[in-house]
Amino acid sequence: MDHLLPTHRATVASLNSEKKVSIPGAHASLVTGAGGVIRLSTAWLFQSAKEIEIEHRGDLYRLRQTALGKLILTK
Repeated sequence: MDHLLPTHRATVASLNSEKKVSIPGAHASLVTGAGGVIRLSTAWLFQSAKEIEIEHRGDLYRLRQTALGKLILTK
């Protein structure tokens, strides 16, 4: 998978046309289904941060967690 860091060794498993990739030590798994959907854990995305920045087509977005555990995406 192109989006994995080359320093990680990933384990790939297939089940009912769904591929699951586990990354040891990263506490993350990418799940791709028939529609090409990738599932990422917010625990892995945020780690210890409350906010992350996402670059999309040259624009910068902020994804943050609220005190109630909700997600807010702003440009």
